[in-house]
Amino acid sequence: MKLPVLGQNAAQAALFLLLLLALPYTLPNEYYLSICILGALNAVIAVGLNLLMGYAGQVSLGHAAFYGLGAYATAIATSRFGLPIPAGMAIGVSLATVVAWIVAAPTLKLKGHYLAMATLGFGIIVSIVFNEAVDATGGPSGYVGIPRLALFGYEFTSDHSYYNLMAVVLTFVVLLSLNLMKSRTGRALRALHVSEKAAASLGVDIAAHKRFVFVLSAALAGLAGVLYAHYLSFIAPASFGFGFSVQLVVMVVLGGMASVWGSVAGALFLTALPEALREFEDIDILVYGAILVLTIMFLPDGLAGGLSRLTRRLRRKAGAS
Repeated sequence: MKLPVLGQNAAQAALFLLLLLALPYTLPNEYYLSICILGALNAVIAVGLNLLMGYAGQVSLGHAAFYGLGAYATAIATSRFGLPIPAGMAIGVSLATVVAWIVAAPTLKLKGHYLAMATLGFGIIVSIVFNEAVDATGGPSGYVGIPRLALFGYEFTSDHSYYNLMAVVLTFVVLLSLNLMKSRTGRALRALHVSEKAAASLGVDIAAHKRFVFVLSAALAGLAGVLYAHYLSFIAPASFGFGFSVQLVVMVVLGGMASVWGSVAGALFLTALPEALREFEDIDILVYGAILVLTIMFLPDGLAGGLSRLTRRLRRKAGAS
């Protein structure tokens, strides 16, 4: 018996969560667990960015700014003003959401390269503020003294406990995104990606849907930012610059545009790849670039698309035999 679409999404998410929770028991030490935590944080942002780029067709080169806004807001609220951590986290996500709502009004009227340049400019401005507002952010030296995450009386002091939290958060974000894309709103986003004029002729409110997906993707970046800040207890502007925005775009493209699972795969792959290349020492950047180029050449539709083609071929061979 075939499950309804929402049931299929829930089943996939449940299986994904079980695999994530089992992963730590296969790792040799907690260092690799910390890499997995950072990969999960990147995956949360990449899934949100893919909703914007892959499904709605809107390019953003400034998503690291929303990541940083969430991180700095909760850091300042909890360490400097002594607010409870849940309140600080809510402030961080809310700030990223409100700023995205404000930025979306003028920028989403642009298209193509102009939209990319506008979001790039926004990201650079926020990065400059992080560096220059020394009294508030600590400047280039960073911001220290951020309390470790504690929710409902439980403190996430170990990497294992924090990883389990990130596994649940990432699974929730994936399930939310899968269900959203199967909804009426998701179909409208796909339609405006193909043709805004055709979508408008069918009654789709183009401006409202663009703003919605932009704000949602920024909110997810803000969520990742607050979790990042309370995990490391230290943040610096270098983590939220233009380079990281580009890396996020590469994660989405490499994983597969318009694929939620592809975003997760791309984020985890690019987070783990530099660690796997450390043994190459001085030429690790060259090897890193070569792997990205070869992947894009031979998997133009991303890791998700390549896996889908491989699965279809195996099924055809199995059917023929």
